[in-house]
Amino acid sequence: MTVRTARKGSIAPDTRQRLVDVAVRLFAQHSFAGTSLQMIADEMGITKAAVYHHFRTREELLSAVVEPALRQLRAAVESAETKRTPHARAEQLLTGYATLAVEHRAMVAVLATDPGAIDLLRGQPETRDLINRQLAILADVTPGPAGYVNATVVLAGIAAAASPALVEVDDDALLQHLVEAGRRALGLRAPRRPAPTT
Repeated sequence: MTVRTARKGSIAPDTRQRLVDVAVRLFAQHSFAGTSLQMIADEMGITKAAVYHHFRTREELLSAVVEPALRQLRAAVESAETKRTPHARAEQLLTGYATLAVEHRAMVAVLATDPGAIDLLRGQPETRDLINRQLAILADVTPGPAGYVNATVVLAGIAAAASPALVEVDDDALLQHLVEAGRRALGLRAPRRPAPTT
């Protein structure tokens, strides 16, 4: 049986996911605009041509980076939109968004603070619509401009507080703190828990 060793430029089956993981790390360090495909290739020890095999542009790579989180956000927005009251919708979305931020901490931190990535995503109609729906659900708790200010503070605050560089706390505790802080900022009360049955 012959065992082949990987050489620089060889493509392992998980290379696409590794590219995404390295891109998130480099975007966090250097920004989206400050990270080239060559930097990503160098970090991985592969050729730029090997990167091009998976992603022709940084924009394609960014789309792959955010796609799992956008899918999760879409599910959270759609679930929240089925609730009957503004408070129930906001509670559902707040919990869904905080969960997303904890599960994708590094990527959410990049998206919340990188103007190049934000502009690119807002330039995509489907993503822009999803972001606007998310804001509207949270803003609906308080009528008028104050609602949008509160919603923006909550979304940006959760993304910033979930940053791996800022908070060293386990995921469960972080999620609880993010949801509680979001409730306070939006003026939501914690949902009632059903009385225990004996």
